[in-house]
Amino acid sequence: MSTEVAQSVFDKAKAEAFAARFVTALNDGALCLMASIGHRTGLFDTMSGSPPATSEEISAKADLNERYVREWLGAMTTAGVVSFDPATRRFALPAEHAAFLTRAAAADNMAVFAQYIAVLGVVEDDIVQCFKRGGGVPYEKFPRFHAVMAEDSGQSVLSSLESHILPLVPGLTDRLAKGIRVLDLGCGQGRIVNRLAGLYPQSSFVGMDLSAEAIGFANAEAVRSGRTNCEFIRVDLSNFDEWAEVESFDFVTTFDAVHDQAKPLNVLQGIQRTLKPNGTYLMQDISGTSHIDRDIAHPIGTFLYTISCMHCMTVSLAQGGEGLGAMWGEEKTREYLHRAGFRSVTTHRLAHDIQNNWYVVTK
Repeated sequence: MSTEVAQSVFDKAKAEAFAARFVTALNDGALCLMASIGHRTGLFDTMSGSPPATSEEISAKADLNERYVREWLGAMTTAGVVSFDPATRRFALPAEHAAFLTRAAAADNMAVFAQYIAVLGVVEDDIVQCFKRGGGVPYEKFPRFHAVMAEDSGQSVLSSLESHILPLVPGLTDRLAKGIRVLDLGCGQGRIVNRLAGLYPQSSFVGMDLSAEAIGFANAEAVRSGRTNCEFIRVDLSNFDEWAEVESFDFVTTFDAVHDQAKPLNVLQGIQRTLKPNGTYLMQDISGTSHIDRDIAHPIGTFLYTISCMHCMTVSLAQGGEGLGAMWGEEKTREYLHRAGFRSVTTHRLAHDIQNNWYVVTK
């Protein structure tokens, strides 16, 4: 009886605290939309390092419509991102804030991640229907997702490719310099493959992805840069385990690409099949724990579960796939790698990358 009474007591303070937290969430959601616009229009970059200025001066410098800039500045000011002097009607972006909002901030630019909120909002109606009827939302419903992913990857991967990521595999850079065969699955717009192909002209590179738009972008970039040692192929990897070339590649990579495949185990088995006996598989994937109660402590856990629900999981289900989701976690990742036939798996974490684990895998 006492337990029932305790459960029926309404904690007013707790309710008010939750309401206040949700008001903050509403403001923060709106801030993400405005931060995305600030990034895409270059307003943060325009204001960074500049003296306080009026909305007219800022819009003129950014070559944007003043009325829209003025309203955006209102959102940024009320959010505490931009400072405002009512006496002079001038706005300024503090250097401490610019350090996390501008392209000059490189890997620290959080405005890039704010774009995901707007991109995912585009498919909300489709996701609601999936809640009611099941199924998934296909890749083609996400018009800007690959572009945002490429920019995200540019920060977390490209910015530290030579300094932190390639050194995870001992002796890899020497082998790349001499010439080896490399495969990147789920290559997206191919920015990593194109970078590696430029750095290591003696090696050959193949990128594969389901998105025709992304593959088109990757091929166009390779042609524009005059790179002849890389190729990009549009392909469904669902049955990669059946058609992967046997022991053909020295080095295979996936960058946050396995968990949204229709059949992730088939992809991993295909990698195991196509990897040479002395080859290495480098796998970047989300650093969940495989346990919701432990993921509460993840600094961007809600963000990652949302991306999983509204993209990673649903694009897999749209192909009739497993719908593994981004937050499958290290425990399940290791389970799948061992089921695929791999025996040696080492987990690494990079200080600048709070959302991913880096697995060095060999046969």
